[in-house]
Amino acid sequence: MASFMKGYSAQAYAALRIVSGFTFLCHGSAKLFAFPVPPPAGAPAAITYSAGTIELIGGALLILGLYTRWAAFICSGTMAVAYWIAHGTKALFPIANGGELAAVYCFLFLYIAARGPGIWSIDGAD
Repeated sequence: MASFMKGYSAQAYAALRIVSGFTFLCHGSAKLFAFPVPPPAGAPAAITYSAGTIELIGGALLILGLYTRWAAFICSGTMAVAYWIAHGTKALFPIANGGELAAVYCFLFLYIAARGPGIWSIDGAD
């Protein structure tokens, strides 16, 4: 049982990087272009445009595996700031303050920054 899926860890990690980059890109696209859904209401324009730009460009870079460590590090920091600005002041636990996604993105991107691009990436191409 200990070897279950072990032979696919590189592919699973690449899929994690690509899919998380895509979902992050969708957040930025929603904020900046109202596509595929309208942006969330009530956020200040400065936050919407700065976070949306980081989400859009950072997500694209993660999908491609280009400047992966830096892109993931910046995306992680953005989500840490987003958590504390939008959620952390409301309640202690992420489940209570609605910040689960920001917290998970923050640590997911921190892991990607530490691990690097992996396979199926421009950075990792030989």
